[in-house]
Amino acid sequence: MVQRADIRHRPWGDLGNGYYANPVLKADFSDPDVIRVGDDFYMVCSDFHYMGMPVLHSQDLVNWSLIGRVYDRLDIDPKYDSMDRYARGCWAPAIRYHNGLFYVYFCTPDEGLYMSYAKNPAGPWAPLHEVKRIAQWEDPCPFWDDDGNAYLGHSTVGAGPIIIHRMSVDGRELLDEGRIVYVGKTAEGTKLYKRNGYYYLVIPEGGVHKGWQTTLRSRSIYGPYERQVTLKQGRTEINGPHQGGLVELQSGESWFLHFQSAGALGRVCHLQPVRWVDDWPVMGCAGEPVSIYRKPSVETFAPKMGLVTDDNFTEPKLGLQWQWNHNPVDTKWSLTERPGYLRLRAMPAENITRAKNTLTQKLIGGSGVITAEFDLSNMTDGQLAGLTFLGGAESENYIAMRKTESGMLLEAATTSVFHHGPNLDCQTIWLRSEYDFTGPTHFAFSVDGSTFWPLGGECELRFGHWKGARFGLFTYHTYGENGLIDVRSFRYRHDGTL
Repeated sequence: MVQRADIRHRPWGDLGNGYYANPVLKADFSDPDVIRVGDDFYMVCSDFHYMGMPVLHSQDLVNWSLIGRVYDRLDIDPKYDSMDRYARGCWAPAIRYHNGLFYVYFCTPDEGLYMSYAKNPAGPWAPLHEVKRIAQWEDPCPFWDDDGNAYLGHSTVGAGPIIIHRMSVDGRELLDEGRIVYVGKTAEGTKLYKRNGYYYLVIPEGGVHKGWQTTLRSRSIYGPYERQVTLKQGRTEINGPHQGGLVELQSGESWFLHFQSAGALGRVCHLQPVRWVDDWPVMGCAGEPVSIYRKPSVETFAPKMGLVTDDNFTEPKLGLQWQWNHNPVDTKWSLTERPGYLRLRAMPAENITRAKNTLTQKLIGGSGVITAEFDLSNMTDGQLAGLTFLGGAESENYIAMRKTESGMLLEAATTSVFHHGPNLDCQTIWLRSEYDFTGPTHFAFSVDGSTFWPLGGECELRFGHWKGARFGLFTYHTYGENGLIDVRSFRYRHDGTL
């Protein structure tokens, strides 16, 4: 058996000997939902104000890779264009497969209930369809019954009650006002299943940090429902083990993929074995989460590259690892104006949280090194460009070049404490951050790509807007005319690849 010390710095769960370690995804994939179609598993998760919903693929529930994205922007309210939808956007989606199509449903807390569908989960996905314009709904899940009827369950913002509606068979319309079927303690994250004649509601209760997983069952979709707690922290260190998806393998095994709130890293994904006892699921080991366990029994397994992070910007499209903060302004960025470079044009902003076209990635694992090479030759007075960490709104963390009338000024902000570096007479600069969720996080710079010099104090990585800390490439200006930057290369090494 692999010892706990051996897995401390592994960003992935596969231990390579028929066992896996939790978390299986050590990155911010919050509110995961998972299905099996044949030999393949597909997962979606919520990314709130980041664009847009990722689709992941696996053949063993442990090794995952990004394969698609349901949408690239949310054209449902102008506030997604004006940087005013932090912590809003996509909340807790559900993915299902029905009659040859993949369906995804999600709510935004302010605008309504949305769905999309695709023949291939890698895309293309149909344009978002607004099923219902309504505020204060969350966590929807569709269900197609054996008799041909269709339903949709959801919760309400503030977590509860659970409501079930009749739905049109094509999934595009709700047919009634719905019935309340359960009122619980912070009941949310609705997932609907049917097994052995029972309807199941598999829901989280009790809140993100200290909650548990509840299973409800009934012979009627409208209840009344019996209730059992099927996963809780117990004697383990895995807090709030809930909110996820239940999946059954061709071998007959059942598994539950869920998240755990892991501080500034965000919400990481755990995998629990499931036993059925008297038609009740018992998750983990006697209802408590496992740390190390035997991998799922699958017919085929082809490991993939995992989450690709590096980029030399030579492809005609951005890699799926990149996500814009709010809706992008597509006329202000390009991969083709200067082939081999990512070009970002500056737009007016007061600070980084208001800066449009900030391009982000999730942080992975416990530590890592991020390095980006910038061509500064087209910057204009008042423009700022560099590398930032996004998280809580309370502070700024970045290292950047600022163009002024007197030249190029290097500066850093670490938890909103500003540090001025030297004036640099250079057209190219490399900016770097070394992050560590259990130790210090620092910024550094180089003028030759080889020797790096530190600047500023320690950064504090923070959870904020329902999301873990992540890094971003940014530019904006505070006065003067628009300028631009070209990013030539980007390298990201996290633990497991260091």
